[in-house]
Amino acid sequence: MAAVSPTLEARTVPRWVRSTLWFLLIVAVLVLVWEAYKFIWTQLEWTWPVRPINRSMPHTWDIVSAMFRPARRGGEDILLVILAEAALFTLREAVLGFVIGGVFGFLLAVVFVRSPLAERSLMPYVVASQTVPIIAVAPMVVLWAGRNDWPQWVAVAFIASYLTFFPVTINTLRGLQSPDPTATELMRSYAARPGQVLRKLQVPAALPYIFTALKISATASVIGSIIGELPAGFPDGLGRVLLNFASTFSTSPEKLFATVFMSAVAGIVFVAAVSLAERVVVRSRPEVFAGDMLTPDEGRAG
Repeated sequence: MAAVSPTLEARTVPRWVRSTLWFLLIVAVLVLVWEAYKFIWTQLEWTWPVRPINRSMPHTWDIVSAMFRPARRGGEDILLVILAEAALFTLREAVLGFVIGGVFGFLLAVVFVRSPLAERSLMPYVVASQTVPIIAVAPMVVLWAGRNDWPQWVAVAFIASYLTFFPVTINTLRGLQSPDPTATELMRSYAARPGQVLRKLQVPAALPYIFTALKISATASVIGSIIGELPAGFPDGLGRVLLNFASTFSTSPEKLFATVFMSAVAGIVFVAAVSLAERVVVRSRPEVFAGDMLTPDEGRAG
C-alpha cells in the first residue's frame, strides 16, 4: 500500500483543530515559562527584572482559581461571570467602532485611489492622526459627547473607530492599487465605468489586504474601547474592571491578571470572527486568495 504523504495527512485534520492545538500549546509554553521564572528566580534569589513574589507575580493556578471565586467578599457573582459580562459589554462597543472605522477607512482608500491629489494632500494628516496618544484623545471625545448629550457608548465607539480606520485605509489602498495596470487598461478599453473597475477588478484584488487590515483593526478596536471606557466612567466594561482591580493589585494581583487575560480573550474572539468571515469569502472567491486571477492575455485566450 502506498504511503500517505504528510501533506495529505495534515489536510485530513480540520484547520480549526490545528489552530486550537497550536493555541493551547502556546498557552502551555507561556505557563511553563511563567512558573519556571518564579521557581528559578526564587531559588537563586534574583530580583531583576521582576521580583518573583506572589504579590507581583501570582502563580497561574492562583489566577485560575480566583476566577471561580466571588469577586468581592460577601458577593455572589464569581469573578469569571463578572469578567465575561464586562467583556461582552466592551465587545459591543468594539464591534460598533470596528464597523464605523472599517467603512470610513475603506471609503477613504477609494477616494485616494480615485484621486492621487487627494492622497498626496490628505495622507500626511491621516498618518499624523495616529501619532497622537489615544489616551489624550479619549477624555476630549468623552467630554465633547457629554456636552452634546450623546450616549457615552457613542464616544467609546468613536475612540475605537479612531484606531480602526488607519490600517484599513492603508491596506485597502495598497490592495486597490495592486491589480496589473494592463488589466485596468483592458477594462477601460471595453468602456468599463470607474465603478465597474472598482467592483469587478480592484475590490476583489484588495480582499486579502482588507482582511489582513480587519484582523489588526479587530484587536485595535478592543483596545480603543477599553481605553475609551476609562474616562467615560462606565460602571460596566473591561475598562472599569481594570481600574477597580488595579487599585487592589497589591493585595489581590490575581484579579488584575485575570482581567488582562479576559481582555486578551476578547481580542482573540474578535479576530477569530474576522477569520471566519474571511474563510467564507475564500470559499466564494478562491481564485482571489490563491493569486490565480486571470491576466488580460489569459482572459483573451479563454
